[in-house]
Amino acid sequence: MADYPVTLVVPAEIYDRARRAAEQTTQSVERVLIGYLESAASDPLPIDEQAELDALAYLSDDALWTIAREQMPAKSQSRMRKLMGLNSQDKLSDADRRELEALVERGQRLTLRKAEAIALLTARGHKITRADLTAGHG
Repeated sequence: MADYPVTLVVPAEIYDRARRAAEQTTQSVERVLIGYLESAASDPLPIDEQAELDALAYLSDDALWTIAREQMPAKSQSRMRKLMGLNSQDKLSDADRRELEALVERGQRLTLRKAEAIALLTARGHKITRADLTAGHG
């Protein structure tokens, strides 16, 4: 199979994450980004999640900014950290494990929505900085 050269403009947040991963794994940034793409292409989203992401394209910029700035509630973040700590000590009950899995899934869905909102805003010509993504900004 042939490889195809592609030039992409990558949001700073994604590039920074890829750069850090590259440094930690002694890979090139390009290899890390290709890994991201391979992972995304090999694990398609459930139909309902993909439909939710596709629907974001019809939202106003203001609505997309709201999504891009959304955060998991502090109480949920705190609970997830506590459960992760218990998990690392191998002290999770079955109920705690299910709760942790649900919180992680919720966080992943939030991250996907935020990433899609940021991608759409970028495609619409907005320049997005890390400061733009804080809840108090805007």
